[in-house]
Amino acid sequence: MESRESGSTWTSEQNKLFERALAVYDEETPERWEKVASAVGGKSAEEVKIHYELLVEDLKHIESGSVPLPNYKFSGSGRKSTDKEKRFFVSNSSAFSLLFLLLRWPV
Repeated sequence: MESRESGSTWTSEQNKLFERALAVYDEETPERWEKVASAVGGKSAEEVKIHYELLVEDLKHIESGSVPLPNYKFSGSGRKSTDKEKRFFVSNSSAFSLLFLLLRWPV
């Protein structure tokens, strides 16, 4: 996954490590971005900070309703999911668990 502005490529493993590091190092942590970068590996403090800021921006778009919820189909049933079901699936995905962390610890 390539970041829009940083030009930095992130693997799924790096994203998982990034998510875990954000849970450990909150905004009150001295040298937060250096510690997050160290936990992720292969990224500079500036790269992880930009990655975080881009995710915060994405979250704002999602919360404002600018990004439509996915339209999941239930296999075999032929019916489409309700808004409540869509929100459940979205809130339980790995990417959105990271967004939850961003809500708790904003920039």
